[in-house]
Amino acid sequence: MKIPASPLTVGLLLGLTACPVAAQTPPAELPRLGLNSESTSVVGVSSGGYMATQLAVAWPSRFEGLGVLAAGPWGCAQGTLGLALGQCMYTRLGPPDMAALEARHRDYLERDLVGSLESLASLRAFVWQGGEDDIIAPSLGRALAEQLSGWLADPEAQLRYLETDGAGHGWPIDAKPRVAPSEEDDCQSGNSAYLLACDPDIAGEALTWLHGDLTPPEPDAKLAGTLTRFDQSAFDTKGFADSGYLFVPEGCEMGGCDLTIALHGCGMASETLGETFMRHNGLNAWAGANHRVVLYPQAEASLANPLHDSRQGSQVSALMAMIDRLEAPVGAGLLTPRVDGAQ
Repeated sequence: MKIPASPLTVGLLLGLTACPVAAQTPPAELPRLGLNSESTSVVGVSSGGYMATQLAVAWPSRFEGLGVLAAGPWGCAQGTLGLALGQCMYTRLGPPDMAALEARHRDYLERDLVGSLESLASLRAFVWQGGEDDIIAPSLGRALAEQLSGWLADPEAQLRYLETDGAGHGWPIDAKPRVAPSEEDDCQSGNSAYLLACDPDIAGEALTWLHGDLTPPEPDAKLAGTLTRFDQSAFDTKGFADSGYLFVPEGCEMGGCDLTIALHGCGMASETLGETFMRHNGLNAWAGANHRVVLYPQAEASLANPLHDSRQGSQVSALMAMIDRLEAPVGAGLLTPRVDGAQ
């Protein structure tokens, strides 16, 4: 019997998410912000978590830190729907073949499709997994941590694995203040937004592990920055929506700030939830307090790219082009703050 591909399983093959989108008027151009290149991190959840690992493994010299929530090991699906369904979400086909994934990585190394072992060994990594995740089996998060341990120079100093008992599938947020009940639920279900009202403030936990001591945001303080849509069509590739989002803290318009890329899971895209994920995941508050720009690429349904987990993957290339644009010297294409006053 032929098993239809769910949005998440197509997303596993793509590396990002695979969610339907509606047409929008193209917004502003992604600006050149002269961002630092030494303290960049990528954080992703679910299928976005798989993509975060793929991006960091493809170009480890470009990243200081990798954060992964509710996702399994690098290369897990190996480009096949059967493995995406049977080993990278649920594990009814058994656990991923880690030896096969290591052989895949060695092959990619020989063909210069991923970054060097030396660069990979210097990454800092943060992995979170819900203990009652019914979409991505908890054992998959543990497998990712095991895989990273084999690559990092000093796993005890560079890798943090956190598993929250009772947590389901999604992105944990500080339960206080809570977002609207229609957008957020308890720590197990997360409702349709996949924002889990758990005790961990995962945004803060991840960023402080990846980048060292950071300034915590002031409780109830006004967000120090602006969230704006930008035109993704300039980075034309299958699987991307027409527009993405960029959070720019006050004072970062003229360069010198750091960058975090945040990759959503399926069901968390703007065309499904509006700006819920971008506004309530906690990253912007930490970014605003620490002069860190947050890039939120947005994805849609598309055919899988067979080289999605390598430097030749179209989505990997597009994301790196976005990073290059943001790190370019300040110039044309600066975003105009939104007139609605939303922060």
